[in-house]
Amino acid sequence: MIRTGISMLALAAFLAAPAVSQTAPTTTQSTPTAAEAQAFLDRAQKEVTEFNLISQRVQWVNATFITDDTDALAAEYGARGTEMSVRYATEAARFQKAPGLSAEQRRQLDMLRTAITLPAPTTPGAANTLAELSTRLGSMYGKGKGTLNGKPISGSDIEAAMGESRDPAALKEMWVSWHDQVGAPMRGDYAKIVGIANQGATDLGFADTGTMWRSAYDMPPEEFAKLTDKLWADVKPLYVALHTYVRRKLNEKYGDAVQAKTGPIRADLLGNMWAQEWGNIYDVVAPPGAGDLGFDTGELLKAKGYDWKKMVQTGEGFYSSLGFAPLPETFWTRSQFLKPQDREVLCHASAWNVDEKDDLRIKMCIKVNSDDFVTIHHELGHNYYQRAYKDLPQLYRNGANDGFHEAIGDFVALSITPEYLVQIGLLDRAQVPSADKDIGLLLRQAMDKVAFLPFGLLIDKWRWAVFDGSIPAGSYQAGWDKLRRDYQGVAAPVARDETRFDPGAKYHIPGNVPYTRYFLARLLQFQFFKAACDQAGWKGPLHRCSFYGNKEVGARLNKMLEMGASKPWPDALQVFTGTREISGKPMMEYFAPLRKWLDQQNKGQPQGW
Repeated sequence: MIRTGISMLALAAFLAAPAVSQTAPTTTQSTPTAAEAQAFLDRAQKEVTEFNLISQRVQWVNATFITDDTDALAAEYGARGTEMSVRYATEAARFQKAPGLSAEQRRQLDMLRTAITLPAPTTPGAANTLAELSTRLGSMYGKGKGTLNGKPISGSDIEAAMGESRDPAALKEMWVSWHDQVGAPMRGDYAKIVGIANQGATDLGFADTGTMWRSAYDMPPEEFAKLTDKLWADVKPLYVALHTYVRRKLNEKYGDAVQAKTGPIRADLLGNMWAQEWGNIYDVVAPPGAGDLGFDTGELLKAKGYDWKKMVQTGEGFYSSLGFAPLPETFWTRSQFLKPQDREVLCHASAWNVDEKDDLRIKMCIKVNSDDFVTIHHELGHNYYQRAYKDLPQLYRNGANDGFHEAIGDFVALSITPEYLVQIGLLDRAQVPSADKDIGLLLRQAMDKVAFLPFGLLIDKWRWAVFDGSIPAGSYQAGWDKLRRDYQGVAAPVARDETRFDPGAKYHIPGNVPYTRYFLARLLQFQFFKAACDQAGWKGPLHRCSFYGNKEVGARLNKMLEMGASKPWPDALQVFTGTREISGKPMMEYFAPLRKWLDQQNKGQPQGW
């Protein structure tokens, strides 16, 4: 994920910091002029730039040294910063009435109006209350622990253990303990956050907070919701085919008592705490022959003596091969690469540009495994994007939309193919899988890329429904369980009731991070990847393409990155891909051989749940 200062798009920087609506702006109440609107825009950007420098440092210290004191500082600066944001939002709404505004001025005013993640109403003390609640939830998650064999285990360790264990009892223990001990205690505070934020959104002219979030995509909010439904419909048949196959394999391994032949999949059996990516259980579902890749990236890293630094240097090397300048020296001295032993930190991976110029950093608790190798490529994608648009006006220092930011690193990570691993010396050419192993390669990728799609959509489907009241506070858990079943076809390993709050066990809920960006990114990355491979002149199967070392691709990519948010996202998409529409078709093309194979494997099997 990305961390920036006060964002001028939906991915607001203070992910745990709300905003308080102010009284009427101090500007004259007569009809404003276009000149006054421009003066306001100039002032807002200048003030935000100045404020971000210190607030980013406060947020960094809080994330890398969690104490009561740093929590208090983060809450204080969160309240200050987002009070500023909502003041700009209310003023922007007024200036939208000015006659003679240019199209660019109108777009900038719209950006300011939709920049807030959690707005609060004019009620005295609302901002501080909301900041305290949000910071507390973030801290609870960062300090959260589950258990394994009755012993406490931290968040990053329990994630790894969920991917490694094949003991249903241990998996159930970790899943239940994490959701009960981390998620459930947040429920009351989260309901308060929803109520306050909705009041603030109404003050800003939105129906609710979810509507406000959906208004930041250069289209009406209802049209954006329809777009996400259309994109899901494009790719759902592939997901259903994968789900059918994986359920059968889990049933064969564990038996009917653990995983039934029909219905939803037990969520803790899929190798991930949230069942959002299933790649960790590839060994369980890999068919004989076609599923044998002959290598495991994580084992290759360990065999070659990779540590955290060599993993990060390798990720940097990919971008350097495309013609991008090296990361600054301060990246290596200021980033958090490992989990410290002497303090609590937030291990969830994120990328930062603290001074919005050259103070690039990542925050991770790196382990030598395949997942973190991919995550490093992803987070560095944020950093290179941040640096590409650093010289734009403050309002435009962001991705074309928030899905773009997530997709950049992911589409580079798609190029972690056997050919790339040979090029960087991790894999011997003799170990490169032959063409008859392509199904295995595609299945392994689909276990992450395709499996994620419904999860990437339902997180915000749940929040949109919570914000608009269609999932009331008394039905948080039931609403969550229904969406998980309807979209993912998964179910908890034990019965859940309304004393629970399983959504809180996922970082982005207590962190108040809009999540639809990740759904968009999963689709955009395949559009970017296909465009890059076409530009590189790749002639083989798309899933084996690597554009490593192709500076022509790098130059064209940089043209899109340098645009930041200065133009509507279809303009940026067209610069690199040649099309103005997000589509699920490139992903379906990429996985077409796998879809055909899955349909053959699933003949006679019950589909759906």
